[in-house]
Amino acid sequence: MSGSYPDKIKQLPLYDGRFDAYKLEAKDSDVLFASYPAGTEIPPHTHDTENHGVITKGELILTMNDKTQRIGMGQWYHVPANVEHAARFEVETDEIEFWFSVST
Repeated sequence: MSGSYPDKIKQLPLYDGRFDAYKLEAKDSDVLFASYPAGTEIPPHTHDTENHGVITKGELILTMNDKTQRIGMGQWYHVPANVEHAARFEVETDEIEFWFSVST
């Protein structure tokens, strides 16, 4: 896995999912340090967590609620739980993403 994360982050367990990330577990949340090669596409999907993320390198192209937006380096985004969304990465991109459990 590529990415410009510090060695301490690279020692975290790997996330087992649709993309490469290091996973930091916390009470009622996970923190992912993700890296995406240029050309990566994540098809429309939902999840039961509320996600907040910040792009640390590159750019996320996020489609949600029939709107597409570009989120660049230093910008934050939010994906509510159970909302269908898709992601695309035209350039190599790193992000830190916080997945918060939603109380039911």
